[in-house]
Amino acid sequence: MKRLLAASIIGMVLAAGLFAGGTKEAVEGQPRNFKMGLVAGTASIEYEAASFFADRLEVLSDGAMTVSLFPGSQLGDDRAMLEQVAAGVLDFTFGETGRMGLWVPYAEIFQYPFVFDSFEHLLASLATPFGEKMNQDFRDRGWRLLANAYNGTRQTSSNRAINSVSDMRNLKLRVPNAKANMAFARNSGAAPTPMAFGEVYLALRTNAVDGQENPLPAIYAMKFYEVQSHIALTGHIINDQNYIISETLWQALPGGDQEIIRQAAQEAAELHTRRFVEQEETMLAYFQEQGLTITRPDREGFRRANMPLVHEYEKDHGSEAMDAINSVRP
Repeated sequence: MKRLLAASIIGMVLAAGLFAGGTKEAVEGQPRNFKMGLVAGTASIEYEAASFFADRLEVLSDGAMTVSLFPGSQLGDDRAMLEQVAAGVLDFTFGETGRMGLWVPYAEIFQYPFVFDSFEHLLASLATPFGEKMNQDFRDRGWRLLANAYNGTRQTSSNRAINSVSDMRNLKLRVPNAKANMAFARNSGAAPTPMAFGEVYLALRTNAVDGQENPLPAIYAMKFYEVQSHIALTGHIINDQNYIISETLWQALPGGDQEIIRQAAQEAAELHTRRFVEQEETMLAYFQEQGLTITRPDREGFRRANMPLVHEYEKDHGSEAMDAINSVRP
């Protein structure tokens, strides 16, 4: 059913003539308009960075290349848009490395809790031979990764103080319907409650759930701090965000245009990372001003509780991933 739905979305978008980027052999400098879809709305850092990417691409190409943005899941959720890019009917999108494990299964470890010490550690892991092999598998699947940005570290908000993993017991924790997030809640003793992102505020306000987990900028943007009393700096998952172009389109572009696109994406990813870091540095003080209590729980206890997920992964995929990740651990 999901496959049919994704196909129908692609068909409707094509019929509407939204994807004009095209995949025909192109002449360098030829005017063209690309399409980029993203889940985040217009108030997000992701949209700010995508707008910067579009502006830089237009400037660097002397106006020959422009990008139309479709924020707020207008073209579907992240899974649908990744499928559209792989099929060559959408030009650009964002995608987390671990999320692409839906199609390249061994990549899912990049969204596991307590695997990476920092975003820099994650980037170093992508640069290992293991990471390079994974990148080639992404290209074979239809995605070319242009740049990678920091997209925040996930923290836990709730209406109780969390100082250790034992304080998570029976907490009704909203999580996205994703394996890693569900496992974090379950292994930490909470009751995972999958729910659409847009429904979370009301669920928190009505006590349908006790808490949620997201990066601090998302907690701010969605105003979850209005209906929560505590934020625990669990730092359990480090989110990245890849700038992705359709491999079909990439292969049809002249080399000069490819380099311009790559440069614009890398500059946008630097802004993307910088804005998340800046917001995370200022958000805690803001939340405290709003009356929230910030706790810094024992992360080692959380890490130990979540290691069964890594052990399960290694049974299925071997130790190559963790060997590579540990080889560049600071």
